[in-house]
Amino acid sequence: MEKSGVTQVLLVILTVIASVGAMIWASGILIPLVLALFLTILIDSFARFLQRKAPSVPAWADLPLALIISIIGFGLTVFVVMDNAAAFSSKLLTEAPRLNRAIIQFSRLAGVSAPPTVEVLITQMNPTRYFGDVARAIQTFASGAGTVFIYTGFMIASRSGLSGKVEALWPQPVERQRAVAVFSRVRDGMERYLWIQTVTGALIAILSWALMASLGLDSATFWAFLIFIIVFVPVVGGLVASVLPPLFAVVQYTTLWQPIALFCGLQAILFGVGSILLPRMQRDGLNIDPVVVLLSLAFWGAIWGIPGMFLSTPLTVSLIIILSQFPSVRWIAVMLSGDGRPEATQEVSVD
Repeated sequence: MEKSGVTQVLLVILTVIASVGAMIWASGILIPLVLALFLTILIDSFARFLQRKAPSVPAWADLPLALIISIIGFGLTVFVVMDNAAAFSSKLLTEAPRLNRAIIQFSRLAGVSAPPTVEVLITQMNPTRYFGDVARAIQTFASGAGTVFIYTGFMIASRSGLSGKVEALWPQPVERQRAVAVFSRVRDGMERYLWIQTVTGALIAILSWALMASLGLDSATFWAFLIFIIVFVPVVGGLVASVLPPLFAVVQYTTLWQPIALFCGLQAILFGVGSILLPRMQRDGLNIDPVVVLLSLAFWGAIWGIPGMFLSTPLTVSLIIILSQFPSVRWIAVMLSGDGRPEATQEVSVD
């Protein structure tokens, strides 16, 4: 029997509800697996980049070299962030008088006559009760990262048998070419997403560094590096990036105009790049509606938390590409796409 339009819509709704429930229930398994798949595709893309840019390197060495560089880069990133975070925490503890002055100044601006001191605030917050939660969070992150790297290693090792599996699943050449084309579009979409985020993140970091250096902020290079990392999380990363350096400026300076100027300047940079340039590049390069970017951030964040926020855009782009292959749900891909043509291939250089 031929299904009516209403029946198809109801089936799609029920499928979405069941899929969301399954993803929440199996999040402990799916999150490391999806992150590992994302890393595998990126490392493979990096290896192909090395093939194009360094033809003198043997073909068999491209993938191991890309994997080694990625591991070293991740390790250095974690080391730099943790080392500077520890220095920042120790400076906060030694600059209590200056913090008290800053609190008094802010309180006067807000009309508070008897502001609390840093010691009183720390006593009221009782940070010792959070040590256990922090330790568990660090342990969870470490174990999760280890699981992701293990999955990534096994996925890279299984690449050699991928072509045989594809031939077995799609014995007909036409069907096989179509499946390979869909996978290539998903891979290219992730590459374009990474390229767009890297370009816009680097632009935000450079402009932020220039602003912080002009104001004489200590560790401006580190803060620019941290901003470059955290803006990979859509929207939320930009909010965090605009708050942390001004908080540090409150500790460093004895007056308030520098932190206020830094906050306003960072907001202007993040608005210009993150709200004007980035949505346009995503629409042109990823063929995704800017409103869908915000909705996907909320959706995947509600399901998988911070990893879901990080993967929200590439997951949605992949979903658009896959849904566009099936006539019954193609209308969803059309609504999610930027120009109403989800099958269109966008050309954005990733070299």
